[in-house]
Amino acid sequence: MHDLLLIAAYAALGAAAAGVLGSIALRLLRHRSVALSLAVVASVTVGAMLAGTLSVAWAMFLSSHDLGVVTTVCAIAAVVSLVIALILGRSVVAGSRALAAATRAFGNGDGFAPPDAAPTAELAELGRELAATSARLAASRERERALEASRRELVAWISHDLRTPLAGLRAMAEALEDGVADDPPRYHARILAEVERLSEMVGDLFELSRIQAGVLSLAPTRMSAYDLVGDAIAGADPLAREHGVRLVGDGVEAVPVEVDGREMTRVLANLLVNAIHRTPADGTVAVAAHRLDNSVVLSVTDGCGGIPAEDLPRVFDTGWRGTDARTPPAGAGLGLAIVRGIVEAHAGRAAVRNVPGGCRFEVVLPAAG
Repeated sequence: MHDLLLIAAYAALGAAAAGVLGSIALRLLRHRSVALSLAVVASVTVGAMLAGTLSVAWAMFLSSHDLGVVTTVCAIAAVVSLVIALILGRSVVAGSRALAAATRAFGNGDGFAPPDAAPTAELAELGRELAATSARLAASRERERALEASRRELVAWISHDLRTPLAGLRAMAEALEDGVADDPPRYHARILAEVERLSEMVGDLFELSRIQAGVLSLAPTRMSAYDLVGDAIAGADPLAREHGVRLVGDGVEAVPVEVDGREMTRVLANLLVNAIHRTPADGTVAVAAHRLDNSVVLSVTDGCGGIPAEDLPRVFDTGWRGTDARTPPAGAGLGLAIVRGIVEAHAGRAAVRNVPGGCRFEVVLPAAG
């Protein structure tokens, strides 16, 4: 028993010495290639077996002939084992290099294409993570391009919408200054109306900038959807009468919601103004509210005749106004973008779909407990 323990101790010491030398070599070579690290690992494994075996052989005081035979056999086995380990490790090195090449292409702006077959589970997992990251970055770049195009379009439209009223204001001011205005009170009223329209446009721009910057401050309170819709209809009724449009509030349930009353009133006001402008005279704009599972659905249905299917995904984009025939003179394409921003800030969503004779805008909000 004592002899077995002594043999085990010699074997452990020999293998431990090889392991210590291998760890030192790996630390010194930690910034080198994976091929060199694999070579060191294989060498340490074979070297530990060789050192343990030779330590025991030398400790047993074998004859010179027997010691030479054991040493020769161990040395040949070690060399063959090392060569086989290095050959098998080439697939790991090749997979690592293929993954590195794919990553370099990814870094140059191309999409990431993972190697066909990764030699290890870790490299396969790394390839899947890089592919997922590439997909997310591609989607982010696409959103950036769409947002930039939307911003350029918005700047062009806002510039056009500002240029016309400013030119009119300047002409009317010069006419009043020169005393050539035949009806000064009418000129004053017109100037006041144009200033009010410009103020509303600036207010929309400020609201949209707060939404996009993520600094929209909400003060949610519990209220009834019935009261919310009633206030919105009362505010939009004068505009509806002016355009000869009927406002109908049928199907409005008194379901509770927890929202910022001022901001949500603006959402419904924007939807109602949009619907009234796009509904012909003697048409009807219907407002409804009902509970659906754990949500409250507020809807505004107009008689615009419908929105082209290719434009439906863009309706809530900043600056979108559709065709000229569907755009009211004062529109700047901000109202629906503000609607979506405020609704999403309430953890809800805004949607639109065509219905017979028009389209229906829906605001889905979490129902209050």
